[in-house]
Formats: sequence, structure tokens, C-alpha cells
Amino acid sequence: MRFWADQLILLPILLPLLFAALLVLLNGRRQQLKFAVNLTGTLALLVTAIALFWLTDSEVWPDGVGAYLAANWVAPFGIVLVVDRLSALMLTLAAVIATAALVFSYRRWSRSGVHFHSLFQFLLAGINGAFITGDLFNLFVFFEIMLAASYGLLLLGLQPNRVRASMQYVVVNLLASSFFLIGVALIYAAAGTLNMADLAVRAASMGDSERLLLEVGAAILAIAFLTKSAMWPLGFWLPTTYAAAAPPVGAMLVLMTKVGVYVLLRLWLLVFADQETSLQAISGTALVVGGLLTLAFGTIGLLGSQELGRMAGFSAIISSGTLLAAVGYGEQQVVGAALFYLLSSTLAVAAFMLLIELIERIRKPSAAMLALTMEAFAIDNDPEESAGVIIPAAMAFLGLAFVACALIIAGLPPLSGFVAKFTLFHALLNPNGMFIDNLYTAGPLAWTMLALIILSGLAAIISLMRFGVRTFWSSDATAPRLQLTEAMPVSILLLLCIAMTVLAGPTSAYLDRTASALHEPSQYIDRVMSVTPVPGVIAVEGAEP
Repeated sequence: MRFWADQLILLPILLPLLFAALLVLLNGRRQQLKFAVNLTGTLALLVTAIALFWLTDSEVWPDGVGAYLAANWVAPFGIVLVVDRLSALMLTLAAVIATAALVFSYRRWSRSGVHFHSLFQFLLAGINGAFITGDLFNLFVFFEIMLAASYGLLLLGLQPNRVRASMQYVVVNLLASSFFLIGVALIYAAAGTLNMADLAVRAASMGDSERLLLEVGAAILAIAFLTKSAMWPLGFWLPTTYAAAAPPVGAMLVLMTKVGVYVLLRLWLLVFADQETSLQAISGTALVVGGLLTLAFGTIGLLGSQELGRMAGFSAIISSGTLLAAVGYGEQQVVGAALFYLLSSTLAVAAFMLLIELIERIRKPSAAMLALTMEAFAIDNDPEESAGVIIPAAMAFLGLAFVACALIIAGLPPLSGFVAKFTLFHALLNPNGMFIDNLYTAGPLAWTMLALIILSGLAAIISLMRFGVRTFWSSDATAPRLQLTEAMPVSILLLLCIAMTVLAGPTSAYLDRTASALHEPSQYIDRVMSVTPVPGVIAVEGAEP
């Protein structure tokens, strides 16, 4: 059982690379076949992710951590792929959102680009590789695969505003990649290793000069991750990019933002959280303050937004700010609650990105401009008395889906957004971490975080309600034509949020186990460093591994 389970760890990278290569070879005119192949590969990833999810939580591997030695070389000399509860959770989340985005693209967007399907699979290979790699340099490689694929996908449709946004996106991410590479080089110079588990071991016994170099490298490396996580002021690019992206690409961008948060969570708790002599630049306080500033920036931006795309972008920034502050907070209960919030907010904002195009079919641009003008000049427009209007099925679906997204993003009951924020508040007000005045009282940073989360929810209510009233209560609103492949992905993502609400107990228990394992890095380190090569297999001809 263990041998076959170990082989599954390679599939989240191998499957999308194989399917991407196959899709490149297929004739561009055979769109139906290319979509079928792409969907087959994405569903295979979903099945693999669910299998790894079950294997880690069932602890088929010791402590629920599985490791695969590439080329059969022991760590830290060879490349190692590692899957635990957190990485399996992120793999499953990525597969779910990818499946929804791909199905949504069937009618229109998958036909807008010659290489849409192959780029989509390359994007998944990069995202999955970032989740399961145990080596910083390979993390850089997977980041570049992910970003290169996203450059092509963002240009889907070649609209002028999309081209402008993509140029900004490319420049920002190329600069971030440069910081990434410089940071990796400095860390290697200080520690002599890029294996994350080995780095955690060596960091505990470094001298002052080596530690200084390590922390400078880590601080530079953090710039790349924080740029991808959209921390203020590094996240200025995100609202424009989200507003310009095609809906399925926008949904994947929501997921890509969480890749940066994942890496920060992994490295912070594995290497730096327990190092009392760490520099302020990579301390928990810096992450908390940066997260709070990001949360405030997203709240102000959301309150001032009029377009759905920008609303979704600032909602993603609010989500990132909350998660960054929770990561820096460092307390196990807070991290567990933050993971619940990560799942809920990512699913809701991804569904919102897919919903944008469907909602925009309701109103004409002239009607939207008229509504803004009337509000700006306080023009009264009393409607004629009416006996009522029958709401078509499409309008009813869009209205309910919009309300569900708004409730989850704002954190209002009864959906998963409320459960996530309530759990986070409970953890903040019952602390056992570093930002406390005494054993029973939360400190000022915790209270500031709590206040900003409440204010961000209030801003979401005002902004989304304002747009919803203008759109769904407009007298000239017309019911749009919806395809099943467009409505179904949005419904599935929102139903998963509802399922998280109904199954909040089991979900929270799993996430608490995940947070507990993250706060015991020795389990991860021991598993990676102790995994043995497959006996009787030669890694290099004529040499023993």
C-alpha cells in the first residue's frame, strides 16, 4: 500500500505535464476533442488530490507526511516531493476551482485562444508543484511555470484593457521572480542547502554571520511571495488584473494568490517561527502589521469600487490581508481558523469571478452609466405603480448566487463566511500566542485585526448591496441567456461553501489537525530526512544513491 501511495505523490505534477504535451500536439481546430482531453486531465487531478487528501488524514504515511524521492536520491542531495495535510488540502482546492473554471470556459473562452487548453494544464502543473515541492529552487521553477502559463492565459481575447493589464502583470511578476532568485542564492550561500527540511535543521545552529545572511535572503525571498499574495503596497497590480481577466482565468488568479500565502505559511512555521533571534523584517509582528495594512487597503478599495471586477479584486486583497495577519500571529487556533477562512473566501471569490460575466449580461452599459449619474446627482426616479414583475429563472439564479457570494465575502450568517470569521474571532479573543498582554487577554494587534475584519465585512455589505440594488432592481434589467455549463460551476462552488457550513464541525476538526501538524515541524523534518531510497534501484549508472 505504501509503495503505491508514494507513486501518487508524483501525479499532481506528472499528469498536467503529460496532458499539456498531448494538447499541444492536437490540431487547434478540434476544439471539442481538446476540451475533452483537458477535462479528463483535470478530473484525473481531482481524483488524485482527493486520494492524497484521504491518505494524509488517514496517516497511511507516518504522521500523515508522504515523501517521494525523485531519481531515488536521499534528501537533501536529491529533489524531494512532500505531501501532508496542508498540501493535500491545497491540491484539492486547486483541482476543484480548476474543474469549475474549465467547465465554465466550454462555450466561449476555451475557443478564444489557440493554446488555452495546454496553457491551462501547464498552469496546474506549476500550482501543484509549488504545493508539494520540498526544495526552494524547485519552488522557483514551479513558480516560473505557473507564471509563464498565466501570462498567456491573461491575454485571452486580446482586448485592449486586457493587454494593458497583462503588461503590468508581467513586469511586476518578472521583478518578483528576480527577488525570488536573489533570495534563493543568498539562502544557499548561508546554509549550503535549499531543502526546506534541511534548512530548518541548519538554521537552528547557525552562527551570527550565517544567520544574518540567511535572514537577509529570506527577507528578499519574502518580497516575491508577498507580491504574489498581494500584500500592501506590493498588491497594487491585483484589482486592475482581476477586472481585465477573462472569468475562468480570473478564478485561477484567485487561486494563484493563495499560492503565495501557502508558501509563507509553510516556510514561516517550518523555519523561522521558533527562531527567537530572527530579524524584525521576517518576524511575526511584521507579517501581522503588513496583513492589517493590506486589510485596510482592501476595505477602502472595495468601498470605492463600482465595477464587479474591481470588487472581486479588492475582496481577494481583503482575504490575503486576513490570512497574512493570521500567519504572522502564529497561534495554532488562529491558523486553524484562518485555513477555514482560506477555503471559504477562495471558493466564494472564485465563484464571484465566474458570476461577473453572467451578471453583466443583465444591463446595458448605457443603463449602468445612467444609474451612476442619477446616484451622483441625487436624481429622484419614482417608478410607476406596478402589480409586480415575474422574475425569470435566469434572473432568480443570478440574484441568489450574487446574494450567496455577498454573504460569504462579507461574513454574514448563515453561510461559511460567517462561520470562518466567528471561528477566527474566537481564536483571537482566546489567545495562547505571542500577541497577548496576559494569559486571558488579547493584545492590541489582535483587537486591531478583529476591528478591521469587522470593518471589511461592513464595506463588503455596502459595496455589494449598492451594486445589487442597481442591477437586480433596475427597471430595464433583462433576463440573460445562461448555459448549463456556465451556471453549474458557480452552483458547485457555492454548494461547497454551504457544505462547509453544514459540516463545520468535521471541517474545523480536520483544519485543527492540519494546524497542529504545522506547529510540530519536527514531524515534517523527520519524515523528509528519514525517507529511504527504493532498494535495488540505481540513481546514476555505476553509482549508489
